[in-house]
Amino acid sequence: MARKLALLTTESLKTLLDAGWPVVVLVPVGSVEPHGPHLPLATDTIISEAVAERAAERLEAERGVVALLAPSVPYGVTEFARGFAGAVSVPGAALAAFLRAVVESYLNEGLAHVCLVNNHLEPDHDAAVRAAIAGLSPRRATVACPLARRWGRTLSDEYKSGACHAGRYETSLVLAASRSAVDSERARGLPALETSLSRAIAAGQRTFVEMGLDAAYTGAPGDATEAEGRELLERLAEMVVVEVSEALALEPEAAP
Repeated sequence: MARKLALLTTESLKTLLDAGWPVVVLVPVGSVEPHGPHLPLATDTIISEAVAERAAERLEAERGVVALLAPSVPYGVTEFARGFAGAVSVPGAALAAFLRAVVESYLNEGLAHVCLVNNHLEPDHDAAVRAAIAGLSPRRATVACPLARRWGRTLSDEYKSGACHAGRYETSLVLAASRSAVDSERARGLPALETSLSRAIAAGQRTFVEMGLDAAYTGAPGDATEAEGRELLERLAEMVVVEVSEALALEPEAAP
């Protein structure tokens, strides 16, 4: 079970920080965004939380790293879903500034490293999350997100096709993370769609409505399984474990 930073007392956190071992904090980042008629608005946050929790467990068990699960940041840039109920969007600059303040505050408190674990894949959102750590030493702060080609190529065929918003990929992950959050009967009744978000974005389309996604999903949610979700969860956790481990292995920057 991952240790949740918000449930620690100030004394127990100080004990960890004073022990002489580097302490890492993983911050799940998500969104409030429509995900078809079968998945909750918090889908991206649920996935990021599950990934971060599993990664924290693995960092401690496999790498000997003290890893804490931070409270989530559940809002993001959500312009693509404009026109659907529940598309709550914040400006990219505001998100980047908020995340930067959170990261710097953790670092100033003595945490060795902060990793922003992001699974909301809207390009402007990803850019804002990455902007939040711009200029910081990679030893101190990283972003773990499957939009990086290095990690995206390790995921499912549907993910790699780009037809993966609330489809088999995300529905499987939510089944593994929070089965009761999925309307499985509704998911099984949805027809598979082949609209690739990546190709639509490259063609200049900027909303699900423009892409013809009248139910705010693409892919094949009816083919989702909890077993596939558990496998994907491990692959995403591996992404976080490697990003953090590689960052901690970097040489400290010399003082000016």
